[in-house]
Amino acid sequence: MGQALAVCVQDSDDLALSGVWHRGQRLSDVVAGADVIVDFSLPEATAEVLECATDLSIPVVCGVSGLDENQVSALGRAASVIPLLFDRNMSLCIAVLQRSVASAAASLGRDFSAEIFEVHHVHKKDAPSGTALKLGEAIAAAQGETGTGGVDFSFERRGEVPGDHTVTLRSGTEKLVFSHSVTTRLVFADGALRAARW
Repeated sequence: MGQALAVCVQDSDDLALSGVWHRGQRLSDVVAGADVIVDFSLPEATAEVLECATDLSIPVVCGVSGLDENQVSALGRAASVIPLLFDRNMSLCIAVLQRSVASAAASLGRDFSAEIFEVHHVHKKDAPSGTALKLGEAIAAAQGETGTGGVDFSFERRGEVPGDHTVTLRSGTEKLVFSHSVTTRLVFADGALRAARW
C-alpha cells in the first residue's frame, strides 16, 4: 500500500509525501513534518504508530486490517486524544455496499441467511478479511445481533487479487446477491487520502 499511496500523492496537486516508514527507522523522525499519518502497516506496528501520533499530536488515518480486540481498543483510546479515522476498507464503494447490505438485511429480517464469500491475493494474512467482517457486522447489527451473528464466511486466496466480496442473503425461495470487485489497490490509497484531506 505504501507504493500506491506514493503514486496517488504524486498525482495530486494538494498533497506532499512527508516520508515513508521502513523497518529500522525511528517513526518520530519520519513523521516529524507530517500533517497526518496514513497507516497501512501491519497490526504489530499499530501500537507504535498510535504512540508516536499521540506524542506528537498528529492525526491518523488507519487502514490496517486484521487488528485484534486490544489493538482496536488502542485505536479508541488514541481517538480520545487525536483526530483518528479507522476503517478496514477505504473504498467508497465498500461504504455504499455496507449500507446497502445492512438495509437489505433489516428489510428481509432473520428469515434470510447471510453468506459472505471473499477472494484476496495469496499474501493476505487475515481470513476472513477485515472487509468481510465489516460487512458481516453490518448485517448482524441490522438483524439485531452483535458481532457477526449468524453470518457464514468463506474465503479463497489466489494470485494477486486485490479483493472481491460477494454477499448473499438467502431464504428457502429466493436470494439477493451483492458483489464488489477491486481492480487496483489504488482505490484504497485514494480513499485513505480523501480521509487525510478531511
